[in-house]
Amino acid sequence: MVKTSKANLKEKCPRCVKGTLVTDHESGEMFCSKCGFVLSEKLQEAGPEWRSFTQDEHGDRARAGAPTSLTMHDMGLATIINPTNKDASGKPLTTTMKSTIERLRTWDSRSQVHEPVDRNFRQAFSELNRLKDKLAISDAVIEKAAYIYRKALDKGLVRGRSISALMASALYAACRDTETPRNLKDVEHAANIKRKDIARCYRLLIKELDLKMPVTDSVQCVARIASKIGIQEKTKRHAIKVLKTAQQNEISAGKDPMGLAAAALYLACVKNGEDKTQRDIAEAANVTEVTIRNRYKGLKDSQ
Repeated sequence: MVKTSKANLKEKCPRCVKGTLVTDHESGEMFCSKCGFVLSEKLQEAGPEWRSFTQDEHGDRARAGAPTSLTMHDMGLATIINPTNKDASGKPLTTTMKSTIERLRTWDSRSQVHEPVDRNFRQAFSELNRLKDKLAISDAVIEKAAYIYRKALDKGLVRGRSISALMASALYAACRDTETPRNLKDVEHAANIKRKDIARCYRLLIKELDLKMPVTDSVQCVARIASKIGIQEKTKRHAIKVLKTAQQNEISAGKDPMGLAAAALYLACVKNGEDKTQRDIAEAANVTEVTIRNRYKGLKDSQ
């Protein structure tokens, strides 16, 4: 539906002088209501540049810029000089001014990574973005990982250690803290770093930053394993029921959550007659078949 602007109701068409000018806010066109003559194809948005829900510290309406993020080395607060060689009115710059602006651009880009901390953050957060894509992790977990890494850098824990290993351990700590089902093996394969190096850095973060990590719930691991190998919903619910019974009987204490979830799924598959082998479930859960067999005996006895 085309909305008619009040400002254009009294304006007449310069071509037929009979129709009034109509503004289509979706396409940005201004045309005549009588003959259809298009007067302008691109109109500037005349609305306010602030958002009604954004307010500054004084309660006034504030301008809405790009959101800040801990996953950027400058938290998204830096500005850049426009690469187009035009002034504010759209006219091309003179040759003298163009060379001056080019020089300013060069110094601006150099000054952004002049500090060693900025270079460290750039390398660490590029690694974090790579891990995010490989492990399919949400933005909330990534922000938490960046926050933990920044605290580690402030404490001087990065000095003399691998940036990639410390970033991977910060991501694993963020997954543990937000109860995201990712284990050390997943992070090891994604980061291509030895498991013992990630575990060593993880223990360092826990000790030095005084982090309190919740125990991973094995129930949350069921959905991840089931979706990988296509297990039915009925079987998945039965596995969750088995795990909750094991938690009530205190059988799950001290056991690997992923191995426990894999054994519960195998028990549910046997119970419901679903054709899934121990190897299939073990590969999906990133555990060994021996682990599934050992946990299977305990879960079966608790039923």
